[in-house]
Amino acid sequence: QVQIVESGGGLVQPGGSLSLSCAASGSISSVYTMHWHRQTPGSQRENIATITRDETSAYSDSVKGRFTISRDNAKNTLFLQMNSLKPEDAAVYYCELVVRTTDGTVRGYWGQGIQVTVSS
Repeated sequence: QVQIVESGGGLVQPGGSLSLSCAASGSISSVYTMHWHRQTPGSQRENIATITRDETSAYSDSVKGRFTISRDNAKNTLFLQMNSLKPEDAAVYYCELVVRTTDGTVRGYWGQGIQVTVSS
């Protein structure tokens, strides 16, 4: 069993900053690629940032230069630092971790989603 818990999020004014965390626990052997996605009502879920185990990162054009993805491999935790937030960044944010469990299975696990609201 693997548990994924997201934290952070909330309400921030345009131009402000917010950080998200995503912690994995349970029967984990290794955590491989980690992703942040976001989704607004009526839209498809959008992958906005990815980080590999060796900490190579990639971003969507919509967040590049404003958001930073990072990870703590020792704690199986993923982070997203969001700066210069815009109203269009408002969404539910989800983390996805590709995990090898102790039984050898490899699959993606999703966080519960956390609301980010950008409004004055």
